[in-house]
Amino acid sequence: MIVPAIGIKTGSKALRLTGLGELTLMLHSGATPRVVSRSSRALHNLRAVVILIVLAFHSVLAYVQWIPQSTVGFDDPPYQWRAFPILDNHRFFGFDLFCAWQDVFLMSLMFFLSGLFVWPSLQRKRRWGFVRDRLRRLGLPYVFGILVLMPIAFYPAYLATGGNPSVSVYLQHYVALPFLPNGQLWFLWQLLALNFVVVALNWIAPNAISALGRWCATAGERPVIFFSWLIGISAIAYVPMALAFTPWGWSNSGVLSVQWCRPLLYGVYFFAGAGVGAAGIDVGLVAADGALGRRWMVWLAAALAALFLWMGVTSLTLEGGAPLLIETAADFCFVLACAAGCFFVIASSLRFGTIPSTPLDSLSTNAYSLYLVHYNFVIWLQYALLGIALFALVKGVIVFCATVILSWLTILLYERIPFGWRLISNPSQVAATQKVPSLYARLRQLVSQ
Repeated sequence: MIVPAIGIKTGSKALRLTGLGELTLMLHSGATPRVVSRSSRALHNLRAVVILIVLAFHSVLAYVQWIPQSTVGFDDPPYQWRAFPILDNHRFFGFDLFCAWQDVFLMSLMFFLSGLFVWPSLQRKRRWGFVRDRLRRLGLPYVFGILVLMPIAFYPAYLATGGNPSVSVYLQHYVALPFLPNGQLWFLWQLLALNFVVVALNWIAPNAISALGRWCATAGERPVIFFSWLIGISAIAYVPMALAFTPWGWSNSGVLSVQWCRPLLYGVYFFAGAGVGAAGIDVGLVAADGALGRRWMVWLAAALAALFLWMGVTSLTLEGGAPLLIETAADFCFVLACAAGCFFVIASSLRFGTIPSTPLDSLSTNAYSLYLVHYNFVIWLQYALLGIALFALVKGVIVFCATVILSWLTILLYERIPFGWRLISNPSQVAATQKVPSLYARLRQLVSQ
């Protein structure tokens, strides 16, 4: 997952951690770093929280109640295993509520956070330097992931549908699919495409992002105004697409996985983040002492109310044949719940996430790497627990905890392989962990011994 930036001071030296865990040495390093602002610290900690939510979301998908057990094979539409690779007989309704809420806003929030530091990075690296960097950071891991990681990840899903356990037979079925499974990596290619759009926009209209930043700086001081504009533009981007393609439809052909109703919505959040970032993270919407953080309880109430409103209206459409007015209302409620959920998470981060934390520092530093490698462990662990008689809640906790540990250890081992380390992170990240003593640094020492 792509993550926000933090600014760091080191006396006469300055560092800047940008999206994807990028570390840019703006001067030289040497002293113990410290975060320059409470807003930066809050976003740094939010990055850690978001990656934990992502891992938890994928860990419990096998145990939601509302998805029926599939009766079709690995090769047959609608290819339910792409979204739910493993479905266990043990289910827990609490996971349905958790996954429904995260599905509403989590990915939009990730695109917003990804956009926050695009403009500063583009200004610093210029167009072609920025493009080369994004191809290396997003394009290369995407290609490696869909060619190597995803075939390994989906083998248990193939077995769970009754497939021949022969690896060669599995690969024959895999390559015969009309699409190339992307798993969680679809996020990377869509983010890469949006980065290219920013470069093109900056080339055609060099002042556009700056103008957006000035508007965001003003509107961000009044979150309700920003919220209203975000809902209006998101509704234009999402509702017609959801009516045309349904809120659930995914592409069934080609290399690039896409959920048809959402790319424009993600673009809205990405450019909203770019505008906020162009204005500066210490002013406007994400200012630690701003109106958004002070009223986090109001946004919590709004997020919950919008979520249950969306769930209630959407339930009227699940059997099919709902009137167009009801379907439109359900899609608009999704837009409302998405924006409210994002605002609540950001507000609570600004209110409570400004305190330094060693575990969160470590998670934040390795968030992108965890995003890349965790999916394999999730699916294999869920498959391993299929035949074990445990409560779904217990299974979900086991998968989540084991995924965090195994993914983290994998990152540490990959660090010792130059090619692998280049795929999942960037070498300068090591310098950052050496300057900030953390759980990650201690684990590195243990693995190295």
